[in-house]
Amino acid sequence: MATPSPPPPPQPSSSSPITQSSSAAQSQSQPPSQPPQPNPAPLPRFVENDPARTGYDPSLKWWMNYFRILTGRVTREGVEHYREDRYKANEARDCARCEQDRAYLFKYSPTIRFLRDKVAALNGTLDETNVVCRRCPARVAEDGRVVRQGGGFSPDHGILICANEMRDRSHLEDTLAHEMVHAWDHLRWKVDWMGGHDLRHAACTEIRASMLSGECRWTRETMTRGNWTLTQQFQNCVRLRAIQSVMARATCRDDVHATKVVNEVWDSCFADKRPFEEIYR
Repeated sequence: MATPSPPPPPQPSSSSPITQSSSAAQSQSQPPSQPPQPNPAPLPRFVENDPARTGYDPSLKWWMNYFRILTGRVTREGVEHYREDRYKANEARDCARCEQDRAYLFKYSPTIRFLRDKVAALNGTLDETNVVCRRCPARVAEDGRVVRQGGGFSPDHGILICANEMRDRSHLEDTLAHEMVHAWDHLRWKVDWMGGHDLRHAACTEIRASMLSGECRWTRETMTRGNWTLTQQFQNCVRLRAIQSVMARATCRDDVHATKVVNEVWDSCFADKRPFEEIYR
């Protein structure tokens, strides 16, 4: 693959559940002579609910608060607090459903089974021990944005699926496939996940994961996100999601920086469909 090569993370430690074969990580990318200086953005924070400010009162029955939301007596922030409290109340149910869907997908999903086998071919293992379902709390960024996630990949721990954010089994399949592409990239290349030397690595793995997972297919965009664009819809979705993910890296300065990095690697990384032969989802 032409430079920059696909996603590169640090070598897995001996305690990592995602192990690496001796033949992996042969590609070496040269870091820029002057790597971008870290400019860590403030970490997302929890915001305490104030019923007098938000209109959401946890002491009331959930259906009473729901009625207050429907009648416009709860602020947008209050709605988020209500949502988080309902997630806490339903945590056991959500995690149980997530684990059931995870087992189904590992058994019957062609995409998930294919990626699992490709990870295994690189001496990696993905199963119920390191693909875990958990409730993921939302946080509020300094600019007031609500930060949510559907899942995540860690070279040292495996894959996290945010059970409370999964709408259905299809959504879980897209999320799991996205993170499994990251796992494959981690074993296949030396990926700098956080962009300590080169954000192009992070941009490349995010482009590939969004492209190959199915999360940007036309039916998902139209039915779930209400995007009925007929031209360049797929490319625009992949690009946007890659930019958003790169922005979450501490060394990314802003959206302009993230867009520039994604554009730099776009042609080579969007053309790289490995370990698939084509885009099937």
